[in-house]
Amino acid sequence: MTERKKLYINGEWREAKSYTELKSPYSRETIAEIPVATEQEVDEAIAAAYAARQTMAAMPAYERAAILERVVEQLKARQEEAAKLIALEAAKPITTARGEVARTIQTYKFAAEEAKRIHGETLPLDAAPGGENRIALTVREPIGVIGAITPFNFPMNLVAHKLGPAIASGNTVVLKPASQTPLSAYFIAELFERAGLPKGALNVVTGSGRTVGDKIVTDPRISMITFTGSPEVGIAIRNKAGLKRVTLELGSNSAVIVDEQVDIDRIIPRCVFGAFTFQGQVCISLQRIYVHENRYDEFVEKFVTAAKQLKTGDPLDPNTDVSALITPNDVDRALSWIEEAKQGGANVVLGGERDGNILLPTVIVDAEPTMKVSCQEVFAPIVLINRVRSIEEAIALVNDSRYGLQAGIYTDNVHTAWKAAKQLHVGGVLINDIPTFRVDHMPYGGVKESGFGREGIRYAVEEMTELKLIIFNEN
Repeated sequence: MTERKKLYINGEWREAKSYTELKSPYSRETIAEIPVATEQEVDEAIAAAYAARQTMAAMPAYERAAILERVVEQLKARQEEAAKLIALEAAKPITTARGEVARTIQTYKFAAEEAKRIHGETLPLDAAPGGENRIALTVREPIGVIGAITPFNFPMNLVAHKLGPAIASGNTVVLKPASQTPLSAYFIAELFERAGLPKGALNVVTGSGRTVGDKIVTDPRISMITFTGSPEVGIAIRNKAGLKRVTLELGSNSAVIVDEQVDIDRIIPRCVFGAFTFQGQVCISLQRIYVHENRYDEFVEKFVTAAKQLKTGDPLDPNTDVSALITPNDVDRALSWIEEAKQGGANVVLGGERDGNILLPTVIVDAEPTMKVSCQEVFAPIVLINRVRSIEEAIALVNDSRYGLQAGIYTDNVHTAWKAAKQLHVGGVLINDIPTFRVDHMPYGGVKESGFGREGIRYAVEEMTELKLIIFNEN
């Protein structure tokens, strides 16, 4: 029998007025019934978070840290169960899903540690005339209620990047997970409940973006929105949010540059991983590769040979490298973009076909920068490999994008590396690595339409707290 999930509001699991079927992206079989929250139910979730905010703000740092540590211990004990949930609802290959769970454990561990490190500073006010006999100090206070809206592609770890720093800094949360991947969010809510999080501090409401998302974004009781998703939705959120603080982690078409002296054999496995891990449905998936013309043919040949070894199939099979895209419509969209590229003169040297809801790993060469597969975010197992005459040309092509999340360069020349680091207009530059690299305590975020604000627990804590100035007059 299909499991029916419940809304999590004010520490209680509640039946909803209506439900929708959640289908496996791979098999299209129904795997659960998911509640569709009404505006009234969202309002109750926000009211619960608003009422609990003073309890959380008054909670000592060591208690917040202890709750997060208990979540870590529970998740360690249930790692395989969590990974199977991700594989089932997102069609993430099980080995990749296990990696996400391991990272999620690290993310909550970092959050527990950061809960104890939130601090301010003292300022000598006598540095300015009139400031004699005064001393100032700053403290960081929780911002209040945080509305968190998360995507499908990392349904457990990107939730952790919202909940971890929010709880660590004494805030309360109303969480709207992606419609396709709510099971991971409800699973984590259960862990927080068992870890002793006060009622109302975390609320999970599923449903449409128009009902749930709009209410979260516009309600005056919510002080901050943290969103990961598409630029179009992110821009709409910012336009509706008024004076709320907003952190946006949006799209990308991340690129890597390959210089002419590089050991091609050494970097091919890493580049194949970056292009095709989780079917390319990663914000920093390697979508564009610019290779120096002297090494281009060798690189393409070796890359295609390696990509042909990838196994497609059931996400629960440990041998699977690439499984289904999140919806059949995404397969249709990706195929239409491939067809547009072919019509425009690009060559598909691998893949470009579907197998059910799986898009086979696809390699495209000779694609113009204006083609959708190049200038938009494909979010599919598609990678472009283009020839460049110089590093300067490659840097210009990387920067010729509406996005700027992360970019990489492989080079043995320190001067070339430094030039790329300075000139690439992105949030993060990876020297001798692909842009798909991320660990969970580093500052992570982009420029241009890739968003603004930074995640990575310490940096997210700064976003989720207000700086208060206190001045003592000794007279």
